[in-house]
Amino acid sequence: MPGSRVWYHAYSMAEYSIGVDLGGTNYRAASVDRNGNILERISGPTNSPAGREAIVNAIAGAILELRSRRAGEQLAGIGVALPGFIDIAKGYIHASPNVPPFQGFHARDALQDKLGAPVLLENDANAAALGEKWFGAGRDVDDLLLLTLGTGIGGGIICGGKVLHGFMGMAAELGHVTVDPTGNPCACGNIGCLEKHASATAVSGMARYLNLGENLTAEQVCGLAQAGSAPARRVFELMGWALGVGLANYVQIFNFPLYLLSGGVLPAWEFFAPAMLREVEQRSLTYRSTKTRIEKATLGSDAGLVGAACLPFHS
Repeated sequence: MPGSRVWYHAYSMAEYSIGVDLGGTNYRAASVDRNGNILERISGPTNSPAGREAIVNAIAGAILELRSRRAGEQLAGIGVALPGFIDIAKGYIHASPNVPPFQGFHARDALQDKLGAPVLLENDANAAALGEKWFGAGRDVDDLLLLTLGTGIGGGIICGGKVLHGFMGMAAELGHVTVDPTGNPCACGNIGCLEKHASATAVSGMARYLNLGENLTAEQVCGLAQAGSAPARRVFELMGWALGVGLANYVQIFNFPLYLLSGGVLPAWEFFAPAMLREVEQRSLTYRSTKTRIEKATLGSDAGLVGAACLPFHS
């Protein structure tokens, strides 16, 4: 049995670690060295309908496969990033809307029992923020905020070099701050959440409203903007306005030196960033008075995977 032998070593001696980034439809696993370099990758379907045990087995199988490929080398441990509200100390997932079988689940213990190695859990957006802090655009600061612009909007807050979790692991729900009190209703129960006005889903919805087409992706709307479509460019101006309102609030609250944006909508930066930065400039005295930076993240979709993998090196 995998758990019958110990195949990890003290962090100071270890040559590499293994990370898993678990999403609603797919998981990705990788072996990573202590400098954040990805050595090998494995990916597969999450297959939530098959249930909790099937997902745990898939993750454990990927980790064991990566371990077998580096037989004889020293492993620091395993980090797993997943969407949801996590009690880090207990390794317990309170809620995970994108991976429903993991709701109310002691995921850390289940994986450790399968693997016989230490497992660290982290929220996926927090892991991405750590990846950027350790190896990406945030290497020169100890305080940063990351917004992930995807189907929704997630976030991670690094303060003093560490993740801000909150007392129930629910800090940094940055996509659910109100940017328009009379705006679009959100599934969280609020009205006018940032993610209802600035996510990829919001971009698609605005494109439909402006008669650009049915079921257009944010990438397709970006293509239309690049081709000179005025309505498509208007979509991104509105998106930029919403991001600017949100970021102005974050700047006022945290006074961090760096705010990073990542995710699938980033290729449209040239179309939404001007409106975003204008709005922050107008609304935030702190931004106008300091050298606060609002920039693109640099690690792309690997940020969470690298951040998760390197948790053992930094714990």
